[in-house]
Amino acid sequence: MQLVRLGPVGDERPAVRTDDGTTYDLLPITPDIDGSFLANDGVARVRAALEAGELEVLDTEGLRTGPPLAHPGKIICIGLNYRDHAEETGAEIPGEPVMFLKTPDTIVGPYDEVLVPRRSVKTDWEVELGVVIGRTARYLESEEDALACVGAYVLSHDVSEREFQIERGGTWDKGKNCETFNPLGPFLVPADEIPDPQSLEMRLWVNGEIKQNSSTKNMIFPVAEIVRYLSQFLVLRPGDVINTGTPAGVALGQPEPKPYLRAGDVVELEIEGLGKQRQTLGQA
Repeated sequence: MQLVRLGPVGDERPAVRTDDGTTYDLLPITPDIDGSFLANDGVARVRAALEAGELEVLDTEGLRTGPPLAHPGKIICIGLNYRDHAEETGAEIPGEPVMFLKTPDTIVGPYDEVLVPRRSVKTDWEVELGVVIGRTARYLESEEDALACVGAYVLSHDVSEREFQIERGGTWDKGKNCETFNPLGPFLVPADEIPDPQSLEMRLWVNGEIKQNSSTKNMIFPVAEIVRYLSQFLVLRPGDVINTGTPAGVALGQPEPKPYLRAGDVVELEIEGLGKQRQTLGQA
């Protein structure tokens, strides 16, 4: 089951796509796919409606695919969470998860234009597994408790500007929060339909050339530990998104001259079971 949001920017409507490729309208079930939907048994209600044949088929011809989650509360990111990525960038392997934040308004649809910021010279790509929280989590005691708080998984593109992030002082956040810097989707997959989030193949291409080719099994801190750990420092609420880090292959880790993104470049990325994105880079 794939939970999607279709339509123009700001006017997307909730829908569900089944294994046979049919898309059904979810407006009779919910006004949108958001934290409230996940927290209030939305997935179970959709499954029941599908089994009962209560949903109408939605004509998707010409409809834009928007981000599959509306109104995320916060985006929490884990840096340097793949050993090979830390090594390629010359960073020490972290002893605890490295946390930073992105603002929710960085989220765009999976095929929307991504803008290279003004005065940017080091815009970079990062394919990541996104975790969507489905129930409130605070001070979790076990990884089992942590996984019970995951509502869905999603493909996330943590676009970064490395000069802003690393060379301009202060925190990483200024290189992570430029507009359009977090394409999300194309769909949410309920957590119980991903048996093992640590066994998903992940890839990214730039202009048709593969740059990242790895698996979530190579995370330093797995999903369960990330959620448990974060709950010790902040409350995770339904609709929050966690970007869990990227493997080796980013532009920052390449030999000089590093192939940072420019307007006109095309980035494609995918994670097994979570679909594929495609963005053309524009200029802010």
